[in-house]
Amino acid sequence: MDWKSLPAFLAVARSGSLRAGAEQIEGTHATVRRQIEGLEVQLGTTLFRRNAAGLTLTPAGRRLLPQALEAEAALLKGFSAVQGLDREASGRIRLSVDPMTAHYLLAPALADFATLYPEIEIELKLSYFIDSIEKDETDISICHVVDVEEDAVGRKLFPLSIGVFASRDYIDRELPEAGPKGKGLTWIGYGDVPELQTMIDASPFPQARVRHAVQDPQMHLHLARHGAGMAFVANWVTTVFPEVQRVPGTVLDHRRSTWILLHGDLRRVRRARLLVDYLSAALLEKRADFIGQ
Repeated sequence: MDWKSLPAFLAVARSGSLRAGAEQIEGTHATVRRQIEGLEVQLGTTLFRRNAAGLTLTPAGRRLLPQALEAEAALLKGFSAVQGLDREASGRIRLSVDPMTAHYLLAPALADFATLYPEIEIELKLSYFIDSIEKDETDISICHVVDVEEDAVGRKLFPLSIGVFASRDYIDRELPEAGPKGKGLTWIGYGDVPELQTMIDASPFPQARVRHAVQDPQMHLHLARHGAGMAFVANWVTTVFPEVQRVPGTVLDHRRSTWILLHGDLRRVRRARLLVDYLSAALLEKRADFIGQ
């Protein structure tokens, strides 16, 4: 559809004549008539009927009118949202997020946000430990947890699926030769971490050897990518590193969810709301990758 014709349609529908409609949109009589006629050709129907009172909507025109008004309202809302951004949004905001999410998922969104809101400064802290909003360690926190224990304004986005992943080469090479319950396979571990051992015991491979002790989850991913063994990582990594895949016979753990938490005192602070809304939208676009199957 030629969207330029919608203002002409609405102007004539409101005023009842081509001339008055042209005055509304600061156009000419001939231009408005041409746009209306073009719209009628596109839609294959007559939108206005000429009579003694001027132009009135046909049944087809009345059917189109609410949709055109809705489109106009959406455009005006969009214009209002971006007008004066430099003046209305400024200042520093502290954001805390884990390195994996930040490096591979948020970097493009944060760069776009910085371009869109040049007067907002982001102080980004990357840590696998969750900074406390209650203790004023951060303003906004993106976390992947079973339950939120902070006294903060929370927005639950979606489940975060964690599973057993390894490189395609490792799976093809090692899995067919594995013994019962994974004997002969290798886990990439953290050392003496009871929660990890519980996850291993509940997996199809409790007899696999925990050969490596690595404290950095990002290194778990890279070691798994290069065939060093199996690791528990988030499902979305396969969209960034297609050489990694879920180990056959395993299931995803959906107990955790991804949250964006905001300090309650910042609910009415524009720069904080803008960043929360923007990052929420960016992450929700990847919802299917987080959840998996």
